[in-house]
Amino acid sequence: MKPRVTVITLGVDNLEKSLVFYRDGLGLPTEGIIGEEFENGAVAFFELQPGLKLAIWNRKDIAHEAKVSLSAPSTTEFTLGHNDNSKAEVDEIMEQAKQAGATITDPTHDTFWGGYSGHFQDPDGHLWEVVWNPHWDTIE
Repeated sequence: MKPRVTVITLGVDNLEKSLVFYRDGLGLPTEGIIGEEFENGAVAFFELQPGLKLAIWNRKDIAHEAKVSLSAPSTTEFTLGHNDNSKAEVDEIMEQAKQAGATITDPTHDTFWGGYSGHFQDPDGHLWEVVWNPHWDTIE
């Protein structure tokens, strides 16, 4: 398999609330909710970087589409990593997330490996790590 990940989809319980969080709170560009005319089809896409989108879709609709049972969400299934160019940028993004309604679970701090990071949860409990890694180049 060649790595061709182009969409990361988050299951959400309230599509409208999550749209407001990501669009208005974090400032991610989107055309808003589309596909409402289809049963189980309402979804919103956000441009992350060239060739990569974030989607939010109702958890019940994901379960229907994938033909799996709807189960309780878990905040520790995965994290999304957002890499910045400096400690100051990490602090700015964490504050923006907090103002948007995120729950700060791990305030920013120097890490044991020489970086700087913090974690927050979106309205559905998805974990994001905001990090500066001095060993990685970030994409502008």
